[in-house]
Amino acid sequence: MAGRIRQADIDEVKARTNIADIVGERVALKPAGVGSMKGLCPFHDERSPSFHVRPQVGFYHCFGCGESGDVYSFLRAMDHLSFTESVERLAGRIGFSLHYEDGGAAPETSGRSRLYAANAAAADFYRSRLLLPDADTARRFLGERGFDAGAAAHFGVGYAPQGWSTLMDHLLAQKFTRDELLQAGLVSQGQRGVYDRFRGRLVWPIRDITGQVIGFGARKLFDDDQGPKYLNTPDTPIYHKSQVLYGLDLAKKDISRGHRVVVVEGYTDVMACHLAGVTTAIATCGTAFGTDHITVLRRVMGDDSASGEVVFTFDPDAAGQKAALRAFGEEKRFSAQTYVAVAPENLDPCDLRLQRGDGAVRALMDAKVPMFEFVIDQRLKGFDLGTVEGRAGGLRTAAPIVAEIRDPSLRPGYTRVLARRLGLDLSEVKAAVDRAARAPRSEDRPTSPTSPEAAASEPPVLRVTVASLPHTRDVAIERDALMALLQYGHRVDPVLVARAVASPFTHPALEAVRAVIAEAGELTRAGWAAEAVGAVREPYRSLAAELLTSNFPARDEAHAVASANDLARGLVRRALEREKTGLLGAIQRVPPDSVEGRELRLKLRDLDLDRQRLLDVQ
Repeated sequence: MAGRIRQADIDEVKARTNIADIVGERVALKPAGVGSMKGLCPFHDERSPSFHVRPQVGFYHCFGCGESGDVYSFLRAMDHLSFTESVERLAGRIGFSLHYEDGGAAPETSGRSRLYAANAAAADFYRSRLLLPDADTARRFLGERGFDAGAAAHFGVGYAPQGWSTLMDHLLAQKFTRDELLQAGLVSQGQRGVYDRFRGRLVWPIRDITGQVIGFGARKLFDDDQGPKYLNTPDTPIYHKSQVLYGLDLAKKDISRGHRVVVVEGYTDVMACHLAGVTTAIATCGTAFGTDHITVLRRVMGDDSASGEVVFTFDPDAAGQKAALRAFGEEKRFSAQTYVAVAPENLDPCDLRLQRGDGAVRALMDAKVPMFEFVIDQRLKGFDLGTVEGRAGGLRTAAPIVAEIRDPSLRPGYTRVLARRLGLDLSEVKAAVDRAARAPRSEDRPTSPTSPEAAASEPPVLRVTVASLPHTRDVAIERDALMALLQYGHRVDPVLVARAVASPFTHPALEAVRAVIAEAGELTRAGWAAEAVGAVREPYRSLAAELLTSNFPARDEAHAVASANDLARGLVRRALEREKTGLLGAIQRVPPDSVEGRELRLKLRDLDLDRQRLLDVQ
């Protein structure tokens, strides 16, 4: 069995990988100062971005929740990979051949890489079967909906043959095991044994945001199929339907670039939208649009302002209306403005494209209406607005909707919209909206207090941050210098760095960081700063991560390097001044003509010369 990956290879893969590319596949990043990028944190839900990435040092840190690490730790956290798997995945991306140390520990593996491999092999199998004669029904299904062979290939659409275990037999021949196929959700266990989960169906591969196949959605084609119309992969270690959005791997770049996403209801709708030029379309996979989907989308959109748009397309039938109201219940989780686009004549985007062409699909998105307006109309449908009772009931139902509008500049306009819909005086409607706004909402109600005993049993969270440091001159010097050395130490003279961190610091947290840098050795080595942060003892490690990822005040990189050198010299100068103060005191305590006194004065002269050389460099 192969041993552990050679350390030199681990370092080389990390050095060749831009962490911003890996993080950027999941989080929309934008510039945040010299050498820094930021976005919405993928580790916790937040409204404004506090997640910073420094590509030059290969490190990330969230100033909100404190999560930090390098590209390997990011992959391990995001995709639940082992360390070995994360290295192997990145090596595969850059085409680097890894070497394993014979006799070392066996590679740490969770088996997840085998599940990815099994799904990828299944996707290849299904695609190849779509070209065979027995897939004529599947090809006809696609053709009748306006999708040719090129469209099928672009989306990776395939065909699952009707046999009992055709896929399983194929993958077993490729050295996958039955247990792996069961765990991947590709086969199922029944009373008659193990069989292919998808049989006689058109199959869409479902990919994660990085483009890896993690599951499938399958549509039945034959009348003798007793299963549901659509069948999806069950939840597996790599596939969680509440977090997966079909088409996001294809749409993410345009979503991030335009801060706009279109949410449709099915696989063929996603295909139709993309082929019509609406390349930001995505869909859920056999489940309702929920909070986890919103979290994923917000990170891809960079949804930290009201400039973005989320457009939902719903069928105007009862199920579509129910889906719209359910989406409205989560609407407040978006910072972007939300809209609803309803096609005429009960057409979904796929049928709309088929009957009226690509332009009609694009026009549908332009004909969107604000989510609040759509929901108000849906709520009022249940009332006879020709009666006093109906108008009163409609006002009671719709006023809280207007009251929930988070943008105060929009609320008066929707108050007027509601007044027109109801045929009521504006002042009456405004009073109802104001009352609804003052009423406590469920999320505002206090929860039951924690018992004193439970509160006492929970240890306090001790986390030192940059903001919590004292506002003193010495602390400011030490803080800024450590920030400079962690971010640009590789551009500072090693001798100067060694002298700068040779003397203890005044603040214990900053001293803990200094001590690690002093032991770091060669600062030009790739990844040294991230390793140094990891070596800082708790509870000061998060502070070190902040220093590594904070915005360094500089106009450009050249200015930053110059500032880093100045700050390092400042530390040396401070140490020299302290030493000089000590020497002057010692000179006062000994006879001036003594041997000791002469030695002290020589040291003082050398120290002044050293200090002058520092000043001359500046």
